[in-house]
Amino acid sequence: MYLFEIRDTLQATVLCGEDQLDREVRSACASDFMSDVLAYVKDQGLLLTGMVNPQVVRTAEMMDMKCIVFVRGKAPGPDIVELARERDIVVMRSELRMFIACGLLYSRGLAGE
Repeated sequence: MYLFEIRDTLQATVLCGEDQLDREVRSACASDFMSDVLAYVKDQGLLLTGMVNPQVVRTAEMMDMKCIVFVRGKAPGPDIVELARERDIVVMRSELRMFIACGLLYSRGLAGE
């Protein structure tokens, strides 16, 4: 699934990386616990989370993720957006709850592990 499709599916706002929406991701994960992401996630291109702090970007970078979507209307601060921009990670935000966002993506063919 391409990032522009994820943007449209989740009715998301792109906060950085607008020029990279042609990137493709094949799987996703969702968690507010970055320790779980580090422990259990492999080969995921997309992270959905409601946790808003710089550790989210650092975790996504360590796991080679291409995109972070902040759900539940959470808005990362400019420091988080800039950190993601520096690390070439697309950042979006969606008003949808995590469960609904995951369900929509799954129903359109995006898999988990």
